Amino acid sequence: MMETPHRQPGRLQHFPISFFAMVMGLSGLTIGWEKAQMVLALDLGITPWLIGVTSTLFIVLMLLYTAKLALYRHAVIQELRHPVKLNFFPTISISLLLLSIAFLPVMNDVSRALWMAGTALHLVFTLYVVNVWIHHEHFQVHHMNPAWFIPAVGNVLVPVAGVPLGYQDISWFFFSTGMLFWLILMTIIFYRVLFHHPIEERLMPTLFILIAPPAVGFIAYSRLVGELDAFARVLYFIGLFLTLLLFTQANRFLKLGFFLSWWAYSFPLAAIGIASLLMFERTGQDIYRYLGLGLVTLLTGIVALLLARTAIAVRRNGICVPGH
Repeated sequence: MMETPHRQPGRLQHFPISFFAMVMGLSGLTIGWEKAQMVLALDLGITPWLIGVTSTLFIVLMLLYTAKLALYRHAVIQELRHPVKLNFFPTISISLLLLSIAFLPVMNDVSRALWMAGTALHLVFTLYVVNVWIHHEHFQVHHMNPAWFIPAVGNVLVPVAGVPLGYQDISWFFFSTGMLFWLILMTIIFYRVLFHHPIEERLMPTLFILIAPPAVGFIAYSRLVGELDAFARVLYFIGLFLTLLLFTQANRFLKLGFFLSWWAYSFPLAAIGIASLLMFERTGQDIYRYLGLGLVTLLTGIVALLLARTAIAVRRNGICVPGH
């Protein structure tokens, strides 16, 4: 009876900001099934449940992280200064943007409120993170990993709900910003991977984040221009190539032990799956429909596995511990 009060506050102190990647994964699954039902002209009745579960998870994580901020402010500041953990803070604003996309077909006013909050917060995070990158004193090349793409992905996401909500110029601003940093970071990450030590095992799953910027970029650009032009095709096929490249390394990923970074598998797969379904809508070619539905189905199984493994890790005190 005397041990629990001392153990729990310690776990809260080490509650990682990367937990919000779970919301990204579940949001991607929700939007993926919304798109799949649209393509199949079916209503499976799962959308309210998926939105409800994802929203509840986001609220719970926000309450926990707010409690951490109130009780262990120094621990939050340490994460803000960490070369890797720093880049996961925009997962909060990205979660809001993804929830706004998920709510868009069912509750327009809620979608708008979430989009405005997510867009404003993401701008703040982007400016902060880029300032830290520019004025750093302790970063080394081995600190670089695909998680650094997260702020760029969030910027590219803004038009997906922003255009239907009527914010055209704001959407172009964020899309342009995201594309700028995607190109810069893509060059740096390949330099790091090719000419320096391999990415450490616990961060290997973040390689899947490479898929997200071009796949989300394709979806966002399609919203902005309203047609399938040459640049849209380039974005989609870059995302598809990177997906194939990572699938050829499946054996390496299957050998990895479980880390919270496994959630990096989920949202990028959702992005390329949704992009494929959008390609089907724009081209009418069945190959994209089968590919998109296959990826969304695969994503469903992966998210179920991730939820189970995360629950087991939490129960066994494998997460929220020093050094995680």
